[in-house]
Amino acid sequence: MLDADVIIIGGGLAGLVSAIHLSQAGKAVMVIEKESYPHHKVCGEYISNEVLPYLNALGAHPAILLPTTLTKFEMSTPKSALIGCDLPLGGFGISRFTFDHFLLEKAKLAGAVIIQDTVLDVVFNNEIFTVSTKDKNYRSRIAIGAYGKRSTLDVKLDRKFIKEKSDWLAVKAHYKGNFPNDLVALHHFKGGYCGVSKVEHNLINICYLVNYASFKKHKNIKEHQEKVLYQNPHLKAILENTAMQFDTPLSISQISFEQKECIKNHILMVGDTAGLIHPLCGNGMGMAIHAAQIASTLIIKFLNGSITSRQKLESEYIAQWKFNFNSRLKTGKLLSALLKKERLSDFLINYIAKFPMLLPQIIKRTHGKPITLS
Repeated sequence: MLDADVIIIGGGLAGLVSAIHLSQAGKAVMVIEKESYPHHKVCGEYISNEVLPYLNALGAHPAILLPTTLTKFEMSTPKSALIGCDLPLGGFGISRFTFDHFLLEKAKLAGAVIIQDTVLDVVFNNEIFTVSTKDKNYRSRIAIGAYGKRSTLDVKLDRKFIKEKSDWLAVKAHYKGNFPNDLVALHHFKGGYCGVSKVEHNLINICYLVNYASFKKHKNIKEHQEKVLYQNPHLKAILENTAMQFDTPLSISQISFEQKECIKNHILMVGDTAGLIHPLCGNGMGMAIHAAQIASTLIIKFLNGSITSRQKLESEYIAQWKFNFNSRLKTGKLLSALLKKERLSDFLINYIAKFPMLLPQIIKRTHGKPITLS
């Protein structure tokens, strides 16, 4: 006997949006999430407007949460000019603390079953998934992996990327202070880059990614900020004139930007579980929601019989995932590699300052077109 048509492992953006979409289509959905809600996450908390038509179609438009409206972008290095442009599609700023909880309630309202537990293993046999947690085993026809950047489950599934050491560390906190309501800023420093933008309740989200080799030279986050981040005058001005609202910053390590499989052991991976775009591109949250739309649409067709085999479901998902995201991931990786080189990054940004029409075109390379239910 099955416990659900679809079991979703992880209750972040991609997992919860998938749960809403599938439940509204009449499918029995179970979400297994190890954390309780609401909770903060290390995240840039900017979402491209490309996903708004889809969220609206699901009845999950975030406007009720009073997010900030983000229309402008600027960036710098410690020695470059400050360059900026209008965001081609625009976006909105919303904290994961607020948005994930909002999506959770929408998923529950749609009929999804939410279980707080930790998934230990997933086995596929005779067209059925058995998902083992600390407390129980659950069975379903479809399994979605939406558990984030890395997990012990990746080790169990023998995923290649998890075997490679990653040197990236991310740090995030909310602040109060003066900062434009409509601006997304990206300021580079030696060994990394920092994103700054407003979220709801007039809070400023400051989230940065740094190479661990650079970070470990300093005793703690505060010293690293003062000795490294402050070398960028724009970033120094922001940090010196804002007050952190967390007791301590959140941090995560071992962030991998290596290629991942979007299907492993017949599990459809969505969001960061399928592939992580460099935060400097600012579109990880939008990609997670878009991946949920692709996976959910195909799963409904499979469960309804219009996709006639699991092989066809998986090949179509791989094709659509690559079509929509491969180019963005490659662009993100290239930009990150270029901007890690100090002299080259200074040159590139100063060059773009002379030809400002280039910046919106670069942004478009890491974003997609508006999506909706299909």
